[in-house]
Amino acid sequence: MSTVSLKIYILGKEYQVNCQPEEREALERSAELLNEKMEEIRNGSQIIGLERIAVMAALNLAHDLILTETSAKENSFASDLLQTMNSKIDSALIEITN
Repeated sequence: MSTVSLKIYILGKEYQVNCQPEEREALERSAELLNEKMEEIRNGSQIIGLERIAVMAALNLAHDLILTETSAKENSFASDLLQTMNSKIDSALIEITN
């Protein structure tokens, strides 16, 4: 399968990356998100150095991912619980009407 080459910019530096054509939009958005996070850290803190800013951005994004995964699991658990309760209510209503 062929790949496309694109340029992304992180804190004003250009990076050449390759990806599958169907992944291009997601990669561009990922680069935008990373750039935004790194600019936020650089402008809002005393952290100096591209490597340290990159590590802090990676930690922040990983933390956000874990919170999102946890929330999704909690929502799934709640959904399963509601489905179980709904089934029990349906069963009880069937027994009452029979």
